[in-house]
Amino acid sequence: MQICPDVAFAIKTCHYTSPLGGLTLAGTEHALTGLWFDGQAHFGATLTASCEEGWLPVFDDAFRWLDSYFGGYVPGFTPQLCLSGTPFRQAVWQALLDIPYGETISYGALAAKLGPRFSPASPRAVGGAVGHNPISLIIPCHRVLGADGRLTGYAAGLDRKARLLQLERTGSL
Repeated sequence: MQICPDVAFAIKTCHYTSPLGGLTLAGTEHALTGLWFDGQAHFGATLTASCEEGWLPVFDDAFRWLDSYFGGYVPGFTPQLCLSGTPFRQAVWQALLDIPYGETISYGALAAKLGPRFSPASPRAVGGAVGHNPISLIIPCHRVLGADGRLTGYAAGLDRKARLLQLERTGSL
């Protein structure tokens, strides 16, 4: 994952039809900068007024990743990602990438992992960063659960979160 400097990039978007609804992808010439379920909370947060629809090479990688994922397979690679955010959010998003396919973690446990660097990281602060994840699915924020194991806080809806976790457990929706 690259950290993107706060400069304007030429951003293009495209659409992908998933079994759980439409997805909008955003990217630059070299990396994916956004992936959202259409209509989810914080949709398009990284888009600029000058973005336009078009095709980029990174979308080929993202589509391959999504096809593999929704086909019930572990994709085995990550498209090039470029994210803008505070150092804390960057650390949370990196920690999300470290959660293995099919496994989950609580907000509290994720906060504890980050604690030494951001003393202390609170579960609430981690939840805020998780909720603002600009690249859903590939950065697997759906794998984070409440302290008691319940499904909580997914910007694309709890029904989708449950179905994504089911896909990872069983290989099918």
